[in-house]
Amino acid sequence: QVQLVESGGGLVQPGGSLSLSCAASGSIFSRYPMGWYRQAPGKQREWVATITSGGTTVYTDSVKGRFTISRDNAKNTVYLQMNNLKPEDTAVYYCTHLGPLTYWGQGTQVTVSS
Repeated sequence: QVQLVESGGGLVQPGGSLSLSCAASGSIFSRYPMGWYRQAPGKQREWVATITSGGTTVYTDSVKGRFTISRDNAKNTVYLQMNNLKPEDTAVYYCTHLGPLTYWGQGTQVTVSS
């Protein structure tokens, strides 16, 4: 059973930055891709970014150039650095483990507002 625990959400002004972390346990972490999704109020959950086991990264267009996904296999942790945040980035952010089965964290709230 894989467990994922996100942290780092909060309230930030437009143009600000936040860094999210997701600690994984119960998995051979380094073998599998990891990803971040988000769900805004009243909207469907959407994919944000993925990092492969080899470190290749892909992003949804709306966050390219502003968000960076990374991983530290020694710490079983994946990160999402979010810069130049916009109000439309407001959402609950979920970490996901993309192994033989997909696991989800509990989510962390990110609110971008002045």
